[in-house]
Amino acid sequence: MTAGNTTSSATNSAIVTDYRAKTPGSGALFARAHKVLPSGITHDGRYLDPYSIHVGKAKGPRKWDVDGNEYVDYFGGHGAMLLGHSHPAVVEAVKKQMEIGTHYGSSHELEVRWAELVCELIPSAEKVRFTASGTEASHMAIRLARAYTGKDKIVRFVGHFHGWHDNVAAGATSHYDGTTTTGVPQGVTDLSILMPADDVSKTVKLLGERDDIACVMFEPSGASWGQVPLPPGFIQALRDATTKHGVVMIMDEVITGFRWSMGGAQKVLGITPDLTILAKIVAGGLPGGAVAGKRDILDYIDHAASAAKKREKVSHPGTYNANPLSAAAAVAALTLLRDEDLAEKANKTAATLRAALRQVLVEESVPWGIYGDSSTFQIYPNPSGEPLDPATFDAQKMGFAKLKGARTPALSGKIRMALMTHGVDVMGSPGGFVSSTHGADEIERTVHALRMTVRDLKAERELKVA
Repeated sequence: MTAGNTTSSATNSAIVTDYRAKTPGSGALFARAHKVLPSGITHDGRYLDPYSIHVGKAKGPRKWDVDGNEYVDYFGGHGAMLLGHSHPAVVEAVKKQMEIGTHYGSSHELEVRWAELVCELIPSAEKVRFTASGTEASHMAIRLARAYTGKDKIVRFVGHFHGWHDNVAAGATSHYDGTTTTGVPQGVTDLSILMPADDVSKTVKLLGERDDIACVMFEPSGASWGQVPLPPGFIQALRDATTKHGVVMIMDEVITGFRWSMGGAQKVLGITPDLTILAKIVAGGLPGGAVAGKRDILDYIDHAASAAKKREKVSHPGTYNANPLSAAAAVAALTLLRDEDLAEKANKTAATLRAALRQVLVEESVPWGIYGDSSTFQIYPNPSGEPLDPATFDAQKMGFAKLKGARTPALSGKIRMALMTHGVDVMGSPGGFVSSTHGADEIERTVHALRMTVRDLKAERELKVA
């Protein structure tokens, strides 16, 4: 495959022309949005050149844009919608709560039930503290680790994403060399030690040589919800080393929590971290996050425990912590996940989908890769044009530079627009999240969309067959 030098909005692209023709309403909304919103969007992940779709409604595994176009949805609320859109039990719970109060400024029973469910399902959760987002949970986990250990440094891994706060900005989606990103002081970035994730022995050695490390944090899926999978044995080696050297192990399960299994990736792996970061599914698709983990670490935000130890308590306010609407959605969703094992249902569907998409590439002689874990899938569009066999593609052998570091936004944009033109919406990597409501019909539609997409790219000379 070759990627051209033009941007995805080039006027000579039939893919872009078709996309514009099908989405005039979204184009008009973008024109309005661009006047009042930077880039016309509210999340970097929704950026698309020339513009992204504007959605009017969503139900189950589908959504419809303002022009009435129907899509099989794999964007999945950035991974939050494991139960699909507008699940009846979640809708009913939120409706009921809306009628009796949206914000009490006080404690309430639903937050207690929510916490009980998290502690029941997540192996590491002896106690839990709710936040308004995954980024806030990430920030809180680092602060707790520093308070608990009395140390300052954070070990992170290249390409692993832990939110957008200053402590974790560099090296997540850019600045893979460890230099600081715009708006973040170099002194803050220097508090992180950015390590490669292809050889855990380097990190094990580092932990043995330094005594200023508070925590090691990582995505158990590998960088960006599995775009760059971790080598076998990586997480167990980290667990062993952090335990040996008294370093807090933070597992970022914002994506994997309740998706890899009802108990998250840690339950599947049989490896229990000291702290776990949760968001997305934890709040039933509404805004919300959490830090769960060891009692003695969470006790640093406990008034009585801190007073008994004669130490300063870690402060943690937050206007929307455990908001009643989010708590209502969360209790409904987590109860369903526990009782019906919806994570496993989505996992099985995703495995079938990955196999079907891989077969499309084989039949169309396209040297791309399909991979992923749990209820996710990733499309590797081979931007460097290597001789790949889609039938035997192994992401483990590719490395960070190819799987994430060399992605081309223009090519990914064309793939996304072509897929949308054929009725499928995916994340920008490209890839996506499968819900418990996706089924055979969605798989069939997605297979057709990918087949038509690669043919469209061939017609534009953007893709060379194997």
